[in-house]
Amino acid sequence: MLADGSIFYGHGFGATGTTVAELCFNTAMTGYQEIMTDPSYAGQVVTFTFPHIGNTGITSEDDETADPFAAGMVVKWDPTEPSSWRAREELAPWLAARGRIAIGGIDTRRLTRAIRQQGAPHVALCHSPDGVFDLDDLLAQAEEFAGLEGLDLAKDVSCTQSYKWNEKRWAWPEGYVAEEAPKYKVVAIDYGAKRNILRCLASVGCDVTVLPASATAEDVLAHQPDGLFLSNGPGDPAATGSYAVPMIQAVLAQSTIPVFGICLGHQMLALALGAKTIKMNHGHHGANHPVKDVQSNKVEITSMNHGFTVDSQSLPEGVLETHISLFDGSNCGIRMADRPVFSVQYHPEASPGPQDSFYLFENFAAEMEKSRAA
Repeated sequence: MLADGSIFYGHGFGATGTTVAELCFNTAMTGYQEIMTDPSYAGQVVTFTFPHIGNTGITSEDDETADPFAAGMVVKWDPTEPSSWRAREELAPWLAARGRIAIGGIDTRRLTRAIRQQGAPHVALCHSPDGVFDLDDLLAQAEEFAGLEGLDLAKDVSCTQSYKWNEKRWAWPEGYVAEEAPKYKVVAIDYGAKRNILRCLASVGCDVTVLPASATAEDVLAHQPDGLFLSNGPGDPAATGSYAVPMIQAVLAQSTIPVFGICLGHQMLALALGAKTIKMNHGHHGANHPVKDVQSNKVEITSMNHGFTVDSQSLPEGVLETHISLFDGSNCGIRMADRPVFSVQYHPEASPGPQDSFYLFENFAAEMEKSRAA
């Protein structure tokens, strides 16, 4: 049930009950498990435009976090039995065990057009096995949902205590192995960090200490890091910025260490440097987004997941735009002109290119090497 009264009937699977959230669509052909367990999708129901969802099953190796954060999923076809040697579970029981509602048999083309035309709508998704629904109540719940603007969700998905990370990216035939001889001490702020981002940091020689989103500059600098990383995450960046921005500004004022941000971390850095963020009509969610590096004119195929964007017109003097979306021209990257401080809106760790953007982690390591030498 959309907040405008539009009703879509289908076949429920996963958990039963009702969830109310913002509705978005994702155009990726693979990675449904990674999408559902990405903390950046907190507060959102995801419509998958690709119809074959569930066909590779579930394997715990692909979880970006321990449990799903997306509120629910909408798909064209009901999930089939998995056909993958890596599968350990099926999608429907996996969702049910984790309290996530899903619906199949939906005209996702029509739904996607509605999202594009009216912006990301508020939705009540209900799975009732007996087929009995209180439509008036569902409409009221969708209408009353406050939305994501002004909502700080990073505090809800962040870790509560610091921890260490040394697991590197998956590689054949060993799988995941530990970084045994790290070169750089990195503090990563967890606004909703994906595991594969932490693996990419470890893979370029980082000894990673993850701190909660509420960490202060004193907490960060107490670790005497070679670099600061700002992670992805959900919600309105302006709301999270109420406590994240002062921390970033204090670190920049008290040290010269390199800083690297991704997604919400990119937006946090932009706010700290004096720029503004704005809510997008329907956001960018998918694994086929072309992004141009404005310095080299190279194009990267990237993975994106964001409903807010940095307003490039608000970038202050001394902050350069480094990447732009070739879909709509929106900002996809910034850097300070005179310091090793940079960030991107997209997800280089998701590797849809498949490795077009891994150089960003290597650049971060190279900047820490230069900073240490200086």
